[in-house]
Amino acid sequence: MQFRAAVLRQPKTPITIETIEATALQPTDVLVRVAAAGLCHTDLEVIEGQLVYPMPIVLGHETAGTIEDAGSAVDRKRIGEKVVLSWNPHCGHCFHCERDQPILCDSYIGHGPKAVQIDGTTRLSLGGEELRTMFYIAGFAEYAIVTEACAITMPADMPLDRACLIGCGVMTGVGAALNIARLGYGETVMVIGCGAVGLSAVQGARMAGATTIIAVDRNRERLALARKLGATHAAAVPDEDAVAIAKNATGGRGVDCVLESAGNSAAFRLSAEACRTGGQIVWLGKTGVNEDVAFRWGSLMGEKRIVRSSYGGARPNRDFPMLAKAYLQGKLELDGYVTRHLKLEEINDWFEDLRAGRGIRSVIMF
Repeated sequence: MQFRAAVLRQPKTPITIETIEATALQPTDVLVRVAAAGLCHTDLEVIEGQLVYPMPIVLGHETAGTIEDAGSAVDRKRIGEKVVLSWNPHCGHCFHCERDQPILCDSYIGHGPKAVQIDGTTRLSLGGEELRTMFYIAGFAEYAIVTEACAITMPADMPLDRACLIGCGVMTGVGAALNIARLGYGETVMVIGCGAVGLSAVQGARMAGATTIIAVDRNRERLALARKLGATHAAAVPDEDAVAIAKNATGGRGVDCVLESAGNSAAFRLSAEACRTGGQIVWLGKTGVNEDVAFRWGSLMGEKRIVRSSYGGARPNRDFPMLAKAYLQGKLELDGYVTRHLKLEEINDWFEDLRAGRGIRSVIMF
């Protein structure tokens, strides 16, 4: 079959809208008609050449739609389901999968840099040339082909422009609070960076029962939104001293947990300074893989625990429906995340907004 997709041929060049071709479905594949796809900073990292993939490639990994066809091993009753797509297919039986770490699955890690499907092959082509797939999804297209296990069923009344956010940013942030930090009632938390991931971390901390939630960002509009979503304090850096605010709010100790989602050297250093002795730090943001980050050694002392998390400990079959239910019940706010809707042809313009840090999420509607 043929359909339109946003294709990146080389880093630091504009994305072009092309008509591409897809192979026949493999037995465990599903064909998803894409309804909505969010523009994530990780997509921008590929465009900028910070995250290196083979080219040409179709980006996009925060995606929701409807199953339109299915491979021979998939129950045909799934056709017509609303789904959110997970970008973490995994084998279930390798060293890491058996230790409940699917994000480190040997097949997932091994095939990821090649930008192919989990079986090591490609499903897409352009003019007879192999076309690569970002994060096993390639969501900036009218259709996506994924393994059935990565198509997670949504409630029929879940809006798909909100549902797509669950597939990456929301899962990462809420999951960091609930699954990785395992925050408890009455704990104190700092969230550094208030984009989609950070705002979701704020909400995850609120859902866990944290009583002090300090939001940190350069953008005062984002801080205002963080307060509406559950933050009790806000620090507009660099004008305000986030460490002093944390200590004033915690009797001089520092916070029990820092959830960092800004992805820069200053944010990583702040996370270590603001955390109390015996507390924990969860790094969600990232810098270039070959960049150094320096710390004041004393800030790392005192039995602090530091962990890096890529997907908030996601168990999509468990977590995605929970997040959708929380949204529908009014316990998880997602409406304020969607800054604008756009057409596929407008994708380059809105990546400029992402570069400039404007808005929270732009969502392509198909």
